Amino acid sequence: MTNPVTGGPITVPLWEAGLMTNNSSSQDSGRDTNSRETFRFDESVAAAHNPSASEPTPEEVEAIGQQMRDIADVAAVEVITTSAVHMMSAAAVKCGLAAEEDADDVKDLDEARKLITALAGLVTAAAPEIGSQHAGPLRDGLRSLQLAFREASISPDAPGQGPGEKFTGPVF
Repeated sequence: MTNPVTGGPITVPLWEAGLMTNNSSSQDSGRDTNSRETFRFDESVAAAHNPSASEPTPEEVEAIGQQMRDIADVAAVEVITTSAVHMMSAAAVKCGLAAEEDADDVKDLDEARKLITALAGLVTAAAPEIGSQHAGPLRDGLRSLQLAFREASISPDAPGQGPGEKFTGPVF
């Protein structure tokens, strides 16, 4: 199958779109960490996504091309900061900072820890590339989340052991 825009192979992770299935044997009782999982193209699923199973229309090709151009026009700093803001929002909700009445119901500090640690890694690694005008507010938001996590914890981590502190240093 070829990309209708470039004529090359499709490079989209098709298993995320449900067009590929995992071929790993269900008879395996354990998982071999040294083996790679293989995936195969599931034509029946693809046909369900495109019932006519014909080549894309010129309008579809143009729409795909426009999406690719739109992505190409986005600066790396925008992608990085947008990703960081999404992670911040998710971490805030998981810390119980949601504005809704069910904030405590959606609070999940284990998930918040993962998000904050990933965010700290992203911000720390990206800071030299995106400059201080973008990194500064991200660092401030990260620090606020780290403090909110500490406050929400029943037994707070020792300084330097909290989420993301291996990247940022201790937060007080």
